[in-house]
Amino acid sequence: MASLIVPRPIALITTLNAQGVVNAAPFSMFNMLGEEPPIVMVSINRRQDGDLKHTAQNIVASREFVVHIADEAMARQMHRCGENFPAEVSELAAVGLTAAPCRQVRPPRIAEAPVAFECTLHELLETASRQIFIGRVLWLHAREGLVDTEAWRVRLQAYFPVARFGASFYVHTRERFSLEAGAAPRTAIDEL
Repeated sequence: MASLIVPRPIALITTLNAQGVVNAAPFSMFNMLGEEPPIVMVSINRRQDGDLKHTAQNIVASREFVVHIADEAMARQMHRCGENFPAEVSELAAVGLTAAPCRQVRPPRIAEAPVAFECTLHELLETASRQIFIGRVLWLHAREGLVDTEAWRVRLQAYFPVARFGASFYVHTRERFSLEAGAAPRTAIDEL
């Protein structure tokens, strides 16, 4: 399924552990569930030994997390955050990303990310192999100029998130098209 249901958006999630160390990890079992109220979902599998991953441990303990959408500029760093770092090592420091304060949750956001959603845990579902965290978005951070605040539209011509394409393969989002009849090579995306 993981290589058939593709491409999948990637949530690069920051959390804090009890000692105040920032954890950052990417998850592609992720999506939005609704915009009113704003809700996202991330599914985190257990380690092979049955223990919870650091991100899951931290969300259970603090009930707070920040979801980032990684773009092409930070894709390599996002991927490196998935390496198996010890709990006392911050992935942000290890891969060269910058922590920035959030407004309503304790975990920091990643300054280089084009988008960050501050979340609190709304609901937790569990299966034998994973935990499914449903988060309520409290605050949205967007890179300067990414959102036209007069029309409340995302400037998609300046937004190039990456997506997961199974295993350790990714895709970019530069090749866009319209299915509208008579659509020119230049699409409405270019005009936003």
